[in-house]
Amino acid sequence: MEVNDALIEKLAHLARLEFNDAEKEEIKHDLQRMISFVEKLNELNLEGVEPLVHMSDEVNVLREDEIKGSISREEGLKNAPSHDEQFFKVPKVIKNPKS
Repeated sequence: MEVNDALIEKLAHLARLEFNDAEKEEIKHDLQRMISFVEKLNELNLEGVEPLVHMSDEVNVLREDEIKGSISREEGLKNAPSHDEQFFKVPKVIKNPKS
């Protein structure tokens, strides 16, 4: 596959990007190297090789979802150093740039 200016322009348009001439040349070179690398894979003899879906035959064992009890709001707030009726109160960490 040939990487030319028209292809770079089309990709830039689809990606909503703008490139100057130096950037276009660099991108053209990089794309050509990537395509050459992928085309190199075509030289491999893959006869009899099954495609992989997963890297191992291990099966992920997940536990069943179980509904468990939770604590009340009052119980959750009781050990908080600072709180109101509903929420934890924490120190302000974002400063106003105008102050």
